[in-house]
Amino acid sequence: MGFPRLTSELTLRHKVLRNRVTFGAHTANMSVEGLPGAQFGAYLLERAIGGAGMIVAEPVPVHRTGVLTRGNFRAEDDSVIPAFRKIVEPVKDAGAVVLQQLYHVGAHGDSDLSYQPHWGPSGGPSYHDSDGSHAMSEAEIEEMIEAFIAAAVRCQKAGFDGVEIWAAYHSLLEQFWTPWSNLRDDQWGGSLENRTRMSMRILEGIRRACGEDFIVGMSVSYSDSYPVLHGVEALCEIVARHDATGHLDYVTCGSGGYLDFEKLMPTFAMGEKLTVNACAELMRVVSHAKVQAESGIRTPENAEGVLSAGEADLVSIVRGQIADPHWARKVSEGRAEDIRGCISCNQMCWGRRSRDYWISCLVNPSVGREYQWGGDRFERSEAPRRVLVVGAGPAGLEAARVAAERGHSVALHEAAPVIGGQFRLAGEQPRRAQILDLMDWYERQFARLGVRLHLNSFLEAEEVRAIGADVVILATGSLPDEAATQRWLPQMERLPGVEHGNVVSPETVMRRELRLGGTVIVYDEGGSMRGLGTAWHLAEAGHEVVIVTPDPMVGKELARTSADIPIRAKLAQLGARFMTEHAVAAWHGQGATLRNLLTGAEVEVAASALVMATTNRAFEPLSEELGDLEVRIVGDAQAPRQAPYAFYEGRKAGMEV
Repeated sequence: MGFPRLTSELTLRHKVLRNRVTFGAHTANMSVEGLPGAQFGAYLLERAIGGAGMIVAEPVPVHRTGVLTRGNFRAEDDSVIPAFRKIVEPVKDAGAVVLQQLYHVGAHGDSDLSYQPHWGPSGGPSYHDSDGSHAMSEAEIEEMIEAFIAAAVRCQKAGFDGVEIWAAYHSLLEQFWTPWSNLRDDQWGGSLENRTRMSMRILEGIRRACGEDFIVGMSVSYSDSYPVLHGVEALCEIVARHDATGHLDYVTCGSGGYLDFEKLMPTFAMGEKLTVNACAELMRVVSHAKVQAESGIRTPENAEGVLSAGEADLVSIVRGQIADPHWARKVSEGRAEDIRGCISCNQMCWGRRSRDYWISCLVNPSVGREYQWGGDRFERSEAPRRVLVVGAGPAGLEAARVAAERGHSVALHEAAPVIGGQFRLAGEQPRRAQILDLMDWYERQFARLGVRLHLNSFLEAEEVRAIGADVVILATGSLPDEAATQRWLPQMERLPGVEHGNVVSPETVMRRELRLGGTVIVYDEGGSMRGLGTAWHLAEAGHEVVIVTPDPMVGKELARTSADIPIRAKLAQLGARFMTEHAVAAWHGQGATLRNLLTGAEVEVAASALVMATTNRAFEPLSEELGDLEVRIVGDAQAPRQAPYAFYEGRKAGMEV
C-alpha cells in the first residue's frame, strides 16, 4: 500500500517537515559529564539520514531540582550551547527539523542523582523513589518559569528549530494542572485558570524571548487508570487554553505516566495506538496547534491509518525508529516491507535506561554504537569471502544478514525446519507474534541479499569442511540443563526425582512435544518471558498453573521493561497461583516438594509436569574438530544469555568478516 498522508509535508511555524514522522523525545542517557558528544550526535544523525521529518532531542532538565538520570544534560548551564551546536547542525543538514524537549519531573525526582529536594506544587510523594517533595513557594515558581524560558533561549542559541515543553506523565506542569496533586489555595491553585497559570506563563515567555520563527510544542499524556487523573474532556480544556494564545504550534499526546508506568512505553503485553481516541478529541478543540499521536504507533500501516482518519496531523515513532533508523526513508522509497519492526519488548531501550545505562536495542545492536559502527549501514568488503553460518537463531541470522550486506557469499544451515531457534518459540507465546514478523523480515532480507538458506540441515564437522567456506561462524545455541539444577539450591547438583520424567524445559512446552495434564508447575528462575510467557501460554490453554520463583516477586527481570505489571495481572486473571521465594526441593513424578527459601518450610504441590525455566547450557560440538579453520563462535554457543547479546555478537561477527 502507499502512504500518501504519512509522506506528505507539514508546515510548523517557519519550517516545512518533509513528512509526518517524528523521532520523539526520549532519554538516551548518552551524555558525557552532562554534555552531548559523538555518541548522542551520531544517534540522532542516523535517524535524520534515515528520513525522519522532525527529531525532538532528549529532554534537558531546566532546573537543578529536575535532574533524573546520570545521563541528563547539564541544567542551567550555558556550556551545553556549543556542545549541542556541533550535533544540531549535521542533523539539520541531513534534512530533519530538530527541537529539544524541556522538562522537570516535579515531585517525582531522584535524590541519588540530583541531591536536591524534589520541587512540586504541594509537597506530595514521589512516584519515582520513596521520598517526599518540597511545596514550592511563589518565588520558587517564578524561578522555575524563568528556568524554562532560559533553557529555551539556550536551545535557540544552539541552533535548535524549537522546543517541546514537557507537561506529560504527571510531570511538574501536569502536577500543577491536576487538582489531586495541586492543593494550593493561592494564585497557582484552585481554578483551571490558576492551575494552568505556570504553563501559560512559560509558553508566553518562550514565545516572547525566542520570537516568531521558533517552534514551540507541548507534550501531554492521557490515562484512564485512576479517576484522579485528567479525563479526555479535562485534557482538551487545558490544551485549548494554551492553543488559544496562538503560541503553541503542536501538541503531542502520550499515554500513562508515573502512576501507570506500564502504559508510558507500552510493551507487547498491551494494545497499540493507545492515544488515538484522545488525539481525535484534541483535533476538535485546537485551531492553531497541530496534533501528534504517539504511544504504540509501530508500523507504517498504523501511522497512515491514524493520519488518513483525521485523528492526528503527525505521528511520533520512537521505538520503531530505534529498531530501524531508516524507517521513514524506507516508507518514502516504497520499501516498507524492508523495515525491521520493533518487537515492543523494551528490553534494551527502556530496560537499559531504567538501570541508568545508555540505551540500545534488542534487534538493532548498532543503537548507541552509531559513532563506532557507522549506524545500520554497512560498507562493502573489498575482498568478498565465502561464509558459512551454522545455526539460524538470533546470532546466526544476524551474522548471515550482515555478512551478506557487506558483499560476502553466505550459506546458512539450520538443523530445524524453520529459522529462529528458541527466539522463534518465544514468538509463539501470547501477544508475541511481532517476533514471528521479525523472522519473516529475515527471510525477505535473505532473499534480497542472496543468502542460501538450508533448513533441516544438521552439519557434522566433516560436512562443514566439505562445504569449503573461508570463514565458519558457529551459532549453534544452547540446550536445557538435563540435571535441572537451581541457582539457589547450589548444594544439589541434580534435581532429586528428575529421573521420574515430566520435568521439561519451556522450549519443550512451546514446541508442544508433551501432552500435559491439568496442573503444571512453572519454576521461573530468570524472572523473564521465557518462564512467564510459557506460563501464560499454559494458562490460556486451560491448565492450572503454579508459578514458583526464588525471587521476591514474579517477573523480577521484567520490571525494568514495565511489562511485569500487565503480565502479572493477566496471569492472575487466568487463575495462576504465585509462590515467591520458593525453590523445588524434589520432584515425585506427580508433584513437587517446594521449599520456602526464607524459613526452610516445605510444602507438597500436586502437578502433572514441572517446567524448569533455569539456565541453559551452551551447545557447541564443532569448534574443537575445526581448529585449523577460521572459526567464530557467537551467541548462546559461547554462553547462554538473553537475545540482545546474540544479536550483538552476530552483527559484530558479520561486520568483522
